[in-house]
Amino acid sequence: MDKVLSVFSAVSWPVAAGVTGVLLLLFILVAIAFRTVVDPNKVHIVQSWSSTTSYGKGQAGGNVYYKWPSWVPLFGVSSMVLQVNNFDLNLHAYKAYDKERVPFELDITSFFRIEDTNLAAQRVSSFDELKAQLMAIVQGAVRKILASHDINGIMVDRATFGQQFTSEVEAELKNWGVVPVKNMELMDIRDADGSKVIANIMAMKASHIEMESRTAVAANMQRAETAEIDARQAVHIREQDAAQAVGERTAEKEKMVGIADQKSRQEVKAQEAITRQKEMDVLKVGQVRQAEITREAAVVAAEQSRQTTILEAEGQLEATKRRAEGARVEGEAKGAAEQAILMAPVNAQIELAEKIATLAGYQGYLVAIEAIKAQMAVGVEQAKALADADVKVIANAGNAVAGATSAMQLFTPQGGLSVGGMIEALGATPDGRKLLDAVTTRLAASGASPAPPATPPAA
Repeated sequence: MDKVLSVFSAVSWPVAAGVTGVLLLLFILVAIAFRTVVDPNKVHIVQSWSSTTSYGKGQAGGNVYYKWPSWVPLFGVSSMVLQVNNFDLNLHAYKAYDKERVPFELDITSFFRIEDTNLAAQRVSSFDELKAQLMAIVQGAVRKILASHDINGIMVDRATFGQQFTSEVEAELKNWGVVPVKNMELMDIRDADGSKVIANIMAMKASHIEMESRTAVAANMQRAETAEIDARQAVHIREQDAAQAVGERTAEKEKMVGIADQKSRQEVKAQEAITRQKEMDVLKVGQVRQAEITREAAVVAAEQSRQTTILEAEGQLEATKRRAEGARVEGEAKGAAEQAILMAPVNAQIELAEKIATLAGYQGYLVAIEAIKAQMAVGVEQAKALADADVKVIANAGNAVAGATSAMQLFTPQGGLSVGGMIEALGATPDGRKLLDAVTTRLAASGASPAPPATPPAA
């Protein structure tokens, strides 16, 4: 049995090694078959089961990857190829309208490139789809801008419109990770089918140019003919001027000879007259100058006197104003000071009264003080009256103050009525009458005036 096992092991080991080698060779061949090298002008966005990676020149993942079929578990991937070199989008025979709804066709060329491949891969599934979407964006921008201008402006300033097209699409292209390489170019503009607007504009421009050309040629010919006529006229005039100059020169010569003779005699007489006139002028100038000097001196003196009078009057006026102002200010100051002195105690009393009016406790305090003062004054006067009356007060209840208070009530109107009633009551009884007579007799003996007799009560 051991021999059998050893023989089987000896045979199976080479077989197993051969199978492993075949499998390894097969794996290498398969790996080589799926190995992908990215072109320099492209980027492959590879989506695996766990991440998205960009492969290509300058990419973080490198430019080589294994494109395993997506159905292979764990290793399967899907990829999308995008160009990173410049690509163009052309609008050929694109129909548009200006702001007046005039139809026309135009050709536009634009160049773009993909700046963010991962963002572009998120937006589209293929490069053709990306170009189709970008084409729609370009068409919308062109249609929007051209619809706000007239056909004349569009034809004249193509470069400006190319810049406007580019600025309009640039912000939107960022959402696809695409940027423009250069400004879009308006290559050609022409009439749409059935329209002759652009042809008419071009014909009008051509006719205008022809008109300006013919006008310039006619003006040049006119100037040339006018110059020739002027030249001939100048020659004839010059000849006539020469003949006239010769005749005039001869006559002038003869005249000058006669005139010179007459002038010589006239000049002698004129010189004599001039001499006399100059002598008279000198005399006249001296007289006039002397009169002017006298007049100017009088004017200066009068002006000096006037200025002096004005200055003196202004000085007196200013002094009077200042004295009046000083008196007014002094009077106002004195009045204000006297008013402040007179109002000081009044203001103090007003302020004290306002404070007393707002403090109920202080008001009660003042009332109590005044009541005490009044009671003191009354008590003093009552004491003086008791002392002069020689009355003895015997207080048999309470205290001395209460007894004195009761005694002092005798000196009040009510007390007087009570005393009078008591005397009348005493006089109505025999004993009382005796008592009153005895008191009257004693008072008479002492020199005091007797009291009037009591009036007996009515029956």
